[in-house]
Amino acid sequence: MYVTHLSLVDFRSYASVELPLEPGVTAFVGPNGEGKTNLVEAVGYVATLGSHRVATDAPLVRLGAERAIVRASVVRDDRSTLVELELTPGRANRARINRSPVPRAREVLGLLRTVLFAPEDLAVVKGDPSERRRFLDDLLVARTPRLAGVRADYDRVLKQRNALLKSAGAAMRQRSAGADLSTLDVWDTHLATAGAELLAARLELVDLLRPLVASSYASVARGSAEISLDYVSSLGPDAPLAPDRAVLAEALLVAMGEARRRELERGLSLVGPHRDDLLLRLGPLPAKGYASHGESWSFALALRLASYDLLTSDGGEPVLILDDVFAELDVDRRQRLAELVAPAEQVLVTAAVAEDVPAALSGVRVDVLAGEVRRAG
Repeated sequence: MYVTHLSLVDFRSYASVELPLEPGVTAFVGPNGEGKTNLVEAVGYVATLGSHRVATDAPLVRLGAERAIVRASVVRDDRSTLVELELTPGRANRARINRSPVPRAREVLGLLRTVLFAPEDLAVVKGDPSERRRFLDDLLVARTPRLAGVRADYDRVLKQRNALLKSAGAAMRQRSAGADLSTLDVWDTHLATAGAELLAARLELVDLLRPLVASSYASVARGSAEISLDYVSSLGPDAPLAPDRAVLAEALLVAMGEARRRELERGLSLVGPHRDDLLLRLGPLPAKGYASHGESWSFALALRLASYDLLTSDGGEPVLILDDVFAELDVDRRQRLAELVAPAEQVLVTAAVAEDVPAALSGVRVDVLAGEVRRAG
């Protein structure tokens, strides 16, 4: 799988750019702030419908423009597909596949797969649980695009249930007649159903990732301590955590019933996948708070390399994107990572200076300067 052409209109800093690409390594080189990351961010957006840098689409539209257009020609199994996305802040994004409109933008998910390495990856190891949940869910959707719908359903039900808990809790505190909880059971069932689907998928994913992450970490950080991954559920340590959707749905319903008084007091849902975490251990200790900077980087790289291996084993090798990563690594980790990713079908690298790109990743160089994108040589 690889991208042969990227076209942008009013995306980030680019009024317009046409960028031919090819298999192998392409390095985008130029000073910081000139638009290198904007290019690979656009490729990643086609694959995920999200940015690794911002939480909303508004910053992706060039200042003063009403909308942005991203087009990518993707080759998979010798078949080329044109994916077009129209980003309009405040409105639903629109998408086309081979010039034909599709009902929802998420119909494009799965046509392009990417694995992106970026300085933001450190947050997966050192940041809040939400970063690790996002890592798992993004990988789930990359493997099984229909789970984007499950994820959206869960978020929608959670929002509705929280609104009900907040209003009902306030009414109860005021001893008001408005404290009608008759619909809460219905929302409990909806949340348990969607939550069980998401939770089961996460548990299955963590089981698949464990050996791959351990192997990748050993390759990146030779001679370092062993690592492990454990899923931590808001259901508690004694809850059944086998990926059985019916059992998990029942466990979620029971836990919500037990937590109802506390939920009404706080006006939010205290049980469900949105409260879970992925515990990353370095030896016997949690990586968060105990791992050194270098160990944290190695762990983050191992998670991405394992994601790449898992997606490749599913069929369809993803495009690898390395956004300003090498400047963050010491010489040994830089060289090991370069050797590990060099055989990939397509690798897109950004770097402030050409010297930051290891020799193992020699290939096409594209200079990015003052809004101009030019192939070197």
